[in-house]
Amino acid sequence: MTVPSILKPLAIAAAVVVLISGCVPAPGSTSTPGGSATSVMVGDVPVSAVPADGVDRRTFPAVSPTVPGLVAGLPGGDLAPYVAQEPTWKDCDGDQCATVLAPLDYADPASRAVTLALRVHKATKTPHLGPLFINPGGPGGSGVELVPNFDTEGLEQYDIVGWDPRGAGQSTPVRCLSDADTDALLNLDSSPDNDAERVALVEASLNFSRSCWERNGDLLSHIGTVDTVRDLDLLRQLFGAKKLNFLGYSYGTQIGATYAQVFGKNTGHLVLDSAVNITDDESVIQAQGFDLALGNFASWCAETRCGLGETKTAVLAAVTGLFDKLETNPLKVGNRTLTQSLAVTGVATALYSGKEVYPALSAIIQRTIAGNGTNLLYAADQLNFRDQSGHYDTMFYAFPAISCSETKEKGVLDADQTWADDQKKAPIFGKYFGPGYTCSLWGVPQGEYLKLHLTGPDAAPILVVGATGDSATPVEFARSMAKQLTSARLLIFDGEGHGSYGGNSTCIDSAVVKYLVAGTLPAKGTVCK
Repeated sequence: MTVPSILKPLAIAAAVVVLISGCVPAPGSTSTPGGSATSVMVGDVPVSAVPADGVDRRTFPAVSPTVPGLVAGLPGGDLAPYVAQEPTWKDCDGDQCATVLAPLDYADPASRAVTLALRVHKATKTPHLGPLFINPGGPGGSGVELVPNFDTEGLEQYDIVGWDPRGAGQSTPVRCLSDADTDALLNLDSSPDNDAERVALVEASLNFSRSCWERNGDLLSHIGTVDTVRDLDLLRQLFGAKKLNFLGYSYGTQIGATYAQVFGKNTGHLVLDSAVNITDDESVIQAQGFDLALGNFASWCAETRCGLGETKTAVLAAVTGLFDKLETNPLKVGNRTLTQSLAVTGVATALYSGKEVYPALSAIIQRTIAGNGTNLLYAADQLNFRDQSGHYDTMFYAFPAISCSETKEKGVLDADQTWADDQKKAPIFGKYFGPGYTCSLWGVPQGEYLKLHLTGPDAAPILVVGATGDSATPVEFARSMAKQLTSARLLIFDGEGHGSYGGNSTCIDSAVVKYLVAGTLPAKGTVCK
């Protein structure tokens, strides 16, 4: 089977980047990276009135919101009552589903607890190997939704366990804006050309940050990767497993690498597929992966005479020309509008997959150029987690909430400079992904993840997988993760798409299954087609 769509959301959707990227001063702006020259105000925030090394994180008034699934903690003052829980399992389309509690704050387990949703696909063969925990990425992707789409061929001896991490899905969720306000946010121009557009993005980011705080309060301080890793070890104990067996995609590789650091002695077999960047090296950025993927599509398009141009350069010009036209002439789609930002997101959505989607992507782009933006807007909705009724999944809000807790922020002006640097590295998506200031204006201090240097010194052997044509997590990330983690072995898929295990390559699938079932690592230097 192909990689299920739920695996896609590690990437920063173009419109969502309004929340978590950076920007340069627009033409004519009075701001200067490293300076403090403008008096433009957005609420109580001077748009560029702090030095580049200043941190603009906000401190909002204390709140006590009612958050679904946030309940009183279990008594006792330690983890024993949580480990002793006996979930009430219910049938869910042939699998077993339940909820359990985990401490909101592991330093104070008895105070409050979050709810974690679980889904288990039971083993069908013996000998039984226990639970295999799986995570689709994100941050904020639903493991509960991943379970019925997960390729279990060769893994039938495992109970496949998916859980919705705290802050997302059916677990205690992060909610921020209303659906209508989220629509309005995504309709903003995400690559500003003037002061007015730039100020609008800062204002939107500040409003988003404030809304998240007002609706979630202290939950936002306890949804980082380290909290999720502690939940994962709690679940390991609940299932009676002596060691953790785990397969994570995208951001799930950050969860796995962090688990190897914090609970290294508890690791069994860890597969980290489509590895993220766990280093401080920013020489390669995610937008470069999307530029590479778009270039691969353009080459295919020219070679097959797809209708967008006879050369790679011509195809790229057709795509960027569409983006530029939509900035001033957005397309009406029913009662909605396909903007430049949403079109960029729609194209990025397709680039998560491999060559099998190229014909469809070509047709959608041509249809949009001809004036029909329906399909491209639908594609954007998929990556923005918007359903056909206009409702946004919790993933949209969990993504920035978790990301901002683990982002090294130096302020609004530093974000400006980051966008300038990104455009040099990735001229297309580095530009159109555009600016965003939410993490610079976030209302919660940076979390403890930033204090960790992930090497997993006590971990059992770890299998790290990367793909040469991955749009969302460039293969350089997998190479650096495998180098940094002490016990890691690198496996490369020479192909396109985000998420290698699960039907893209029999070589990859075989290597992963052999490792998970028998602990046999592929030979060093293995590259699968």
